[in-house]
Amino acid sequence: MDQPLFLIVDDSATIRKALTRQMEAYGARVTQAEDGEQAWEAALHDDFDLIIADVEMPRLDGFGLCRRLKDDARTRGIPVIILSSLADDRSIEQGFNVGAAAYVAKSEAHLQLNGVIEKVLKQSLFSRSRCILVVDDSATIRQLVSKALEEAGFHVMTAENGKKAFNRIDEQRPDLIISDINMPEMDGVEFCKTIHADPNLAGIPLIIMSANSDRAIMRRLIHWGASGYLIKPFNLDQIVITVERLLSNQFLILLKEKERLDAEQKMMLAGITSLISALEARDPYTRGHSEEVARIVALIAKQMNADAETIDSMIIAAKLHDIGKIGIPDSILLKPDQLTGKEFSIIQQHPVIGANILGAIPSIQPLLPVILHHHERFDGKGYPHGLKGDNIVLWARVAAVADTYHALTSNRPYRRGMSHEDAMAIIEDVRGSQLCPDCVDEFKKLSPFQVDISIPELDFMDMKRKT
Repeated sequence: MDQPLFLIVDDSATIRKALTRQMEAYGARVTQAEDGEQAWEAALHDDFDLIIADVEMPRLDGFGLCRRLKDDARTRGIPVIILSSLADDRSIEQGFNVGAAAYVAKSEAHLQLNGVIEKVLKQSLFSRSRCILVVDDSATIRQLVSKALEEAGFHVMTAENGKKAFNRIDEQRPDLIISDINMPEMDGVEFCKTIHADPNLAGIPLIIMSANSDRAIMRRLIHWGASGYLIKPFNLDQIVITVERLLSNQFLILLKEKERLDAEQKMMLAGITSLISALEARDPYTRGHSEEVARIVALIAKQMNADAETIDSMIIAAKLHDIGKIGIPDSILLKPDQLTGKEFSIIQQHPVIGANILGAIPSIQPLLPVILHHHERFDGKGYPHGLKGDNIVLWARVAAVADTYHALTSNRPYRRGMSHEDAMAIIEDVRGSQLCPDCVDEFKKLSPFQVDISIPELDFMDMKRKT
């Protein structure tokens, strides 16, 4: 979080000054208010990350301020910490009843307040980034549940039944769904089954609400994919706590999975770097080939408005596209003369060899089509499978353009690399036959200064065989 903005509300100027110093030392920007009314006006004009309020104040006390904040959709998501000299159980209970996120006694503020703030801000940041879909045919239930979740800082969408819920999911994918069972058009059972039958939606936690406490139904719904079951009537605090716990657990699971995948990716990339280095060390004329093709693929992908994750994946795929040549004998790979038909057929196996080498790595699975099909031709005369047109995966077609350009502009023992202009003329000639026309058109939009740099050699092997 950037420097947070706090509002301190207390009728004592001395306490406001002391709290301001403490909060500025914490790293926050601070605004002050003398009472609840002044704080309410400030909350309507500034986007506060946290409000710290006393209880006993003129005009509007801390409890009244908190209640008003939580009753208004504009301010409902701002977390409030009650900081008061009233530390009896009844006052603390009243503070939580009006929606306070925490209650701290003034006598303990110097010891506890910073830690409580840290916890509240983390929870608020977590909640603000989470969207909950509430599905119920009762407008009253939708309103009550939504209000409770919004008070806790969550963004909430609603739908009247399962069918309309899918329309909302199309608008924005929720992080968690809360659904009633008995609804018209599509009930909660069918909705639950449909959600968890879709691989793109099955990971969304789903809580079922129902007045039916039948254990058999509960077990069936859990079997069909529900993450939790709440029996009506329920306490609204219970549903907020359930949502927070489910999302927190889900977040931790995803975090651990991300850490595992990151570690696997680092190990995989380290191994691949060694393989590429070993491959390119065999032939000084192809040194840097993989890096340069990856650079050009990234430029084209960015030109095509691909997202950052896709671009990162395509860089990895491009770096790996010729890894299968490590399985080609030196007598063929490094042969300076014309290859025989049999020798060229062996060269044509390098995409298959590469895909076989990398096929056992789970995180590489989505990239295999690029590695396997980067030598397919748009007219169906390529290899290894003779795929044609749009049957060739898009990013393999992009890699083919990058591969061809670098081949044309690279020096080889038997000829010097072409100029950018000459290479582009040849690429235009093979547009629609060897290369995908759409990918060529996207490549042509790039500036020559982006693609035409002094670089080591790219493999030009299969183009050489045909000339």
